[in-house]
Amino acid sequence: MSGDGRIRSVRRNHLVKPAWLKAPSKGGDAYQEVKSLLRTAGLNTICESGNCPNRGECFASRTATFMIMGDVCSRKCAFCNVKTGPAAQLEPEEQRRVAEAVRHLGLKFAVITSVNRDEHPDGGSAHFAATIRWIRRLNPGCGVEVLTPDFMGQPTQLHKVLAAAPDVFAHNLETVPRLDPVVRPQADHKRSLTVLRAARQWADASPHRMKVKTGLMLGLGEPTDEVLDVMRSCRDQDVDIMTIGQYLQPTPRHHEVVRFYEPDEFEMFARAGREMGLPWVESGPLVRSSYHAREQAAAREGTPD
Repeated sequence: MSGDGRIRSVRRNHLVKPAWLKAPSKGGDAYQEVKSLLRTAGLNTICESGNCPNRGECFASRTATFMIMGDVCSRKCAFCNVKTGPAAQLEPEEQRRVAEAVRHLGLKFAVITSVNRDEHPDGGSAHFAATIRWIRRLNPGCGVEVLTPDFMGQPTQLHKVLAAAPDVFAHNLETVPRLDPVVRPQADHKRSLTVLRAARQWADASPHRMKVKTGLMLGLGEPTDEVLDVMRSCRDQDVDIMTIGQYLQPTPRHHEVVRFYEPDEFEMFARAGREMGLPWVESGPLVRSSYHAREQAAAREGTPD
């Protein structure tokens, strides 16, 4: 962002995290049990790989967002803490191990995400679908949310995942279109909207009541009007659920935080989203894509309490 004087200034000054922006502490028996289970099963989570600020709260409540297809991503987004580089072969047994972990934890709702595997012939879409089916096989009645890559916009790959009938299909826009070239250079805003539109069309044509979901991070250099424009575009795609949270810089090598939004600003975005017709907007400093996922999936209509 060398052409943006404001961001150069932030690099010199380094914004200080507000005192009120504090994640729950980590620890306790349940927290350690979840960590032990994940290590024993050889499973990854975005909670740990992504350095999520909510992992203390989630692990303590015996929940986690499983990250399949390894812990190395084929893309290099400026906001993400997941490792990048050449990835290992996909592990067929991983699908079953995830389902067994869901059973061990007694989850009623499981959230599955992944690294990008652009080098794989089908982007890992069949692996996603098999994971959904394994969860359903070993955990009857368990809801499933998937947060997928864009599969390079390939409809055949996307349809493999949708055919496995997740309860919630999520694909994150992450930021406003203007910042895509810097924040997620191997992605594209229009392509991501196409994924959400295709998921909506699939859901509308299917007897399975699937919800469509997306998420944004704030604080990367976007003005309010661009955020609202993205929210309107999500409404136009009939997105059911939208999450909005504060971007936190994982390491000094990642994109800097340009601005910390106040809690009342997040509330403003939630109100604006509901007023423009988005059924559910989860907006707050520590909100992440899978935060309160079960409650969002269970809601029939309207807004959070």
